[in-house]
Amino acid sequence: MTEVSDKKILELFRDEGSRHYGFNLLVRKYQRRIYMHIRRMVIIHDDADDLVQETFIKVWKNLSNFRNDSQLFTWIYRIATNEALSFLKQKRRKYMLLTFDLHHYDKLLTGNIQDDNYFTGDEVELKLQKSLLTLPEKQRLVFNMKYFDNMKYDEISEVTGTSVGALKASYHIAVKKIEKYLRLN
Repeated sequence: MTEVSDKKILELFRDEGSRHYGFNLLVRKYQRRIYMHIRRMVIIHDDADDLVQETFIKVWKNLSNFRNDSQLFTWIYRIATNEALSFLKQKRRKYMLLTFDLHHYDKLLTGNIQDDNYFTGDEVELKLQKSLLTLPEKQRLVFNMKYFDNMKYDEISEVTGTSVGALKASYHIAVKKIEKYLRLN
């Protein structure tokens, strides 16, 4: 099956008779990428799975209002990013983690990577994932989108609402921190 264009998906979705079919095509086209994007942020498979569902529920509810002033892909990524960041904020609040406790929280997430049946990476991948957990959320988000998702800075800017210059600086700082972590560990 050849990949269906976003334009065609939107046409199908906007037609009442083919709405469900169009949405199923959209989910098939983007589900894996959205899952990986969220998973790299929240680490835990079950949480990522739930957030992917929440993301696509929001996409379903709001797709008819999509105005084509951005790419469909970046619009969905923005929703997924906001879902992941809100989840992390809520989780930290729920466990009443203060700034000095975040290191402990990140250690718990590191343990979850190693114990996760869905993690299939080798030792190098595990070290990289652990190094990512040492980054502040914004730097981790920018690094993930640039490195793993291969997004251009202008696309990341659309998703995050951050200037390209600030994104380049965040990415550069993140890379330096990761390099330092990998050298020391």
